[in-house]
Amino acid sequence: AAFSRVLVAGFVAGGTEDVDANLETVRLLRNQLKNKSSLKVIDADVLPLREVAAKNQPAGQAEPASPAAATDLPKAVKDDKDLQAFDPLFANAAYWKKIGEEFQSPLIVTGTVMFAPQTTSGYVQREQEVYDTFGRRQVVPVRTYMDRKGFILRPKFIFIDGRTGLVLYTETFREEVLYSADQSNPALSTYFELMDRLVPAFLSTLSSQTIKGTRTLLK
Repeated sequence: AAFSRVLVAGFVAGGTEDVDANLETVRLLRNQLKNKSSLKVIDADVLPLREVAAKNQPAGQAEPASPAAATDLPKAVKDDKDLQAFDPLFANAAYWKKIGEEFQSPLIVTGTVMFAPQTTSGYVQREQEVYDTFGRRQVVPVRTYMDRKGFILRPKFIFIDGRTGLVLYTETFREEVLYSADQSNPALSTYFELMDRLVPAFLSTLSSQTIKGTRTLLK
C-alpha cells in the first residue's frame, strides 16, 4: 500500500541458454502489471544483474573488493547452488537504495529465475481405446514405461523497498512440464506455458484483497 510505482528491475537467470530468462521475465511481468495492476510500471533498461554482481563492489563495502572475490561467482549458472552465490547482491541495501533513488523510490521486483531442461524415465498411466469381440469401444488405463523430457521453472521473486533498499518479501515458485521423448517443443513456448501458471499468484502478492468472513460473538 505504500507504493504507487513498481520497477521490475531484472533477474539473475540460469539453466538453458535457449531462452534469455532475465529479459523475458521482465517483459512478461511488466506487461502483466500494466494490464492487471493499479501500480504505475516503470519502463527502464533491464539490469544485467550477473554483471552487476561481478563488479568489485560487494554488499556493505565501499572499497573495491579483492580480485578473488569476483571469482566466487559462477561463470555459468546451471543449478540452484550457482544461484545462491548471488544472494549477497539482493542483500546489498546500498545498491538497491541507489536504484530506488533513480526512480523515485518505487517497489522493486527482482530475484532469480532457473529455467532448465530435464529428462526422466518411468511408468506413465494413460488411457487406451480397446474393442471387445462385439465391436464395443472401451477406454482402459494402461501403464507404459516411457522416456520423457521437458523443462522445470523455478523463479524466486524478491520485493525490495526502493526507499531503504531492504528486502520486504520473498516468494519462490516451481513449475514443470514433461513431454514424450519424441515430441519437440520449443524452449521459449514452454517457458511461457509455465509462466502462465504462476503469474496469477505473483499478481495476487501485489494486490489488495478483501476477505469476507463470519464473526460470532459469545455472550
